[in-house]
Amino acid sequence: MTDFTLNAVVRSDKGKGASRRLRRLEKGTPAIVYGLGKEPVAISIEMRELYKKLENEGFYTHMLELNIEGADNEKVILKDMQRHPFKEVIMHADFQRVDESTKVSVNVPVHFVNEAECKGVKLDGGILMRLLTEVEIAALPHQIPDAINVDVAELEKGQTIHLSDLTLPAGVDVVALSKGADHNDGVVSVATPKGAAADEAEEEGAGEE
Repeated sequence: MTDFTLNAVVRSDKGKGASRRLRRLEKGTPAIVYGLGKEPVAISIEMRELYKKLENEGFYTHMLELNIEGADNEKVILKDMQRHPFKEVIMHADFQRVDESTKVSVNVPVHFVNEAECKGVKLDGGILMRLLTEVEIAALPHQIPDAINVDVAELEKGQTIHLSDLTLPAGVDVVALSKGADHNDGVVSVATPKGAAADEAEEEGAGEE
């Protein structure tokens, strides 16, 4: 069974200077826990432990157990994370408290399945266009999937798989679809290569003469 627990300590020093010292001298990552009507709590997580947990993709979406030294444990999800623009350093992490009986919204990665077998690419020479890499969903914390799999084997040239076409686990909803039909964005499509599109248009024009 995957271990989705994380150890933390409450930090009293706050501000940019304190965060820099924490990362440089103590090898820790500054973070905050908020939500459920409680006061936000500034915490520190051992950098090495956090990096190790992040190797598992499920850590980004699963409900986590945050063990805070000297305080009550918290059920949370990783809501946001700021990385250094060019160094392999996590600058800050945000954790949102969750109630196991209340739905939360979270971004879940999209995995495209059977790309090598895609009809529109394999048979018709199209190009697979990945329009979304993640989807915001709403679900109970224990129902959040690691990822959403999208099978593109039967996708033909000119076709698009939209948000409303996704197969989701029971109890999981796409947030965008609750905003109306005009938010039914495309997830993946098979397009005609630019050169081929120009050739097809030229052939159609010649046929009309």
